[in-house]
Amino acid sequence: MRTTRRRTSTLTARTLRRRGTQPKVVALGGGMGLSASLAALRRITGDLTAVVTVADDGGSSGRLREELGVLPPGDLRKALAALCGDDDWGQTWARVIQHRFQSHGALHEHAVGNLLIVALWEQLGDHVQALDLVGRLLGANGRVLPMSAVPLELQALVKGHDPARPEDVDTVRGQATVALTPGEVQSVHLVPNDPPAVPEAVDAVLDADWVVLGPGSWFSSVIPHLLVPELLDALAETRARRVLSLNLAPQPGETEGFSPQRHLEVLGRHAPKLALDVVLADEAAVPDRDSLADAAKGFGAAVELARVARADGSPRHDPELLAAAYDRIFRMHGRIGPWR
Repeated sequence: MRTTRRRTSTLTARTLRRRGTQPKVVALGGGMGLSASLAALRRITGDLTAVVTVADDGGSSGRLREELGVLPPGDLRKALAALCGDDDWGQTWARVIQHRFQSHGALHEHAVGNLLIVALWEQLGDHVQALDLVGRLLGANGRVLPMSAVPLELQALVKGHDPARPEDVDTVRGQATVALTPGEVQSVHLVPNDPPAVPEAVDAVLDADWVVLGPGSWFSSVIPHLLVPELLDALAETRARRVLSLNLAPQPGETEGFSPQRHLEVLGRHAPKLALDVVLADEAAVPDRDSLADAAKGFGAAVELARVARADGSPRHDPELLAAAYDRIFRMHGRIGPWR
């Protein structure tokens, strides 16, 4: 059954490319959530751009950021790997750039792709040009852009971050710390608080037929895009349709206990003027469909429920099922670009 779905999606993508009717799609996010979305979207369009958060301060990315003062490359690397093709070339390069060294020295846990990206940034002096070059090397089915050209710090107001003071609200600094807080995240903001967007990312949003936001870590990967003023303005001005893809389950720490509709409420508090067209959710992850529909109406959006989770019961998206859901949404909810 899985083989049949893969053939269908591949044929659809090939047919769209051959006819020149593929939609221009921009996906916003970071980490594994964005990777899941890209792995699905590359199956249905070849005109795909990922706009990636650059606030990571943990692991290999954090070490490179601290030592060299560069953008954190980790989420950019993951997006490039997700855009690699299913052929031997694509899968080999996906494994190579994701490979982490294991040693007792300075290279321990550094990812090959992180080092490659940073080396090209230093060689070329241009974030976008370097990422485009890595994409060509990998044969990536799309383009990867940082949302901002300056490293960002994520800060959060968290209630109960210190378990000994459960009612106190503290400022928690750093994406890695925010993602693992045992407390309740009240809000997040970026430092600097008005970071410049990468112009190519703004242009991609304005020129898109569809913009996809999420899934991913809500406070550290999804909402940060709405805190970059130029990106938020582009989302308001674009003629593209906007899809919000919800997570399959709350994230321990960051969104523990959140219902699907609460994810929307939090999004609205951070970007009150944000409008959406479709909210996509896994049908098994929505216990109260009426409440989700009411929350979606506040954004001007319809709710689409579909089976998009892997069959093994893990809270991970199946790329074939997610691709089918995106494809159906693109076909059913208005076509405004020349690809129609």
